[in-house]
Amino acid sequence: MTQFSWLHRGIVEIFPQPTDADSETESLEKRLETTNRPLRIKLGIDPTGADIHLGHSIPVRKLRAFQDAGHTAVLIIGDFTARIGDPTGKSEVRRQLTEAEVAQNAQTYLEQVRPILDFDTPGRLEVRYNSEWLSRLDLGKIVELLSTMTVGQMLAKEGFAERYKKENPIFIHEFLYPLMQGYDSVAVEADVELGGTDQKFNIAVGRDLQRHFGQKPQFGLLLPILIGTDGVQKMSKSLGNYVGLSEHPAQKYQKLQGVPDNQLEQYFELLTDLPLDKLPENPRDRQTLLAWEVVRQYHGEQAANEAKEAAKTGGKEGAVPEFSLAGVSQFPAKLAYILGATALCKSTGEGKRKIQEGGVRLDGDRITDVDTTFQQPSELHGRVLQVGKNKFVRLIP
Repeated sequence: MTQFSWLHRGIVEIFPQPTDADSETESLEKRLETTNRPLRIKLGIDPTGADIHLGHSIPVRKLRAFQDAGHTAVLIIGDFTARIGDPTGKSEVRRQLTEAEVAQNAQTYLEQVRPILDFDTPGRLEVRYNSEWLSRLDLGKIVELLSTMTVGQMLAKEGFAERYKKENPIFIHEFLYPLMQGYDSVAVEADVELGGTDQKFNIAVGRDLQRHFGQKPQFGLLLPILIGTDGVQKMSKSLGNYVGLSEHPAQKYQKLQGVPDNQLEQYFELLTDLPLDKLPENPRDRQTLLAWEVVRQYHGEQAANEAKEAAKTGGKEGAVPEFSLAGVSQFPAKLAYILGATALCKSTGEGKRKIQEGGVRLDGDRITDVDTTFQQPSELHGRVLQVGKNKFVRLIP
């Protein structure tokens, strides 16, 4: 095992390299060897949705690896940029989120990454919100940022190029997104920025802006996009091929046991720290180990063992207590009433409060509308209702 095996595990690219014509002479490895201070490792997360899946966890896990090597993780919650939305890879303009939506999403993001990052060791983590500096930019500073890039450079960006070619609208405020993400690097004086392969353009903009403002440009470290449990397309909630960080251990275990054989090595490399040369040869044994290890990371050994035992006995869903909807006196029924009927909440009133607080999920999706109503029991059959982190029931006829 080499000195920097932790750094290189699962990465696609580190840039710049010493051979690049416009780069500094040192490599990231050289910087890590010679630095006399902890490097500042930036990862930005825009809270555009309520939940994170395993694909989102990959750069967060790499951020933890830097923490364990003695460096400072700078986790930027993009509460300001989330109101615009990253246009990368989007065929149309994103809906702009409200300040309240962003604040609620940000809180749940932090809850979900807590099992991954070291929140306790002094000096190992800074959590910053980019509204701290972006909300204070005056028109003069915004014009200065805009003057560092040309329209041609923006239109060369993947996503913009496709939309321009197809004559789909591109709004001026979308051009601001990579500049604002880049300015985040200036604000926190980042030495390294982590991101998926689709973030190279935005990270490079950060390097350019750091030069413009007299800082040493950051290194970019790119990580792969995780293929979903279908083995075909990238992991995505909308495609249904995802494993959510907030899902019940039994649900995680069940989904991970179904990962196709040809994707298992990628999952082990990106989602665990297990040595890749010591994995079981039998694909079924690999699936079992993967499911157990990922559940252990997020829920502990006991939960992993319980999920494994339930799967062994054929009751993959049996680790989740069941509640018969026959116990709901009538339909249509409001979710708050159902929460009381299942005893997940003490009453309908408590159910309403939990919904308002963002503590209620259905199949991992956060429910925030207290008036959510179900017309008939069949809408809920087989679904998992959750309150907080530890209260679950599977709804059955």
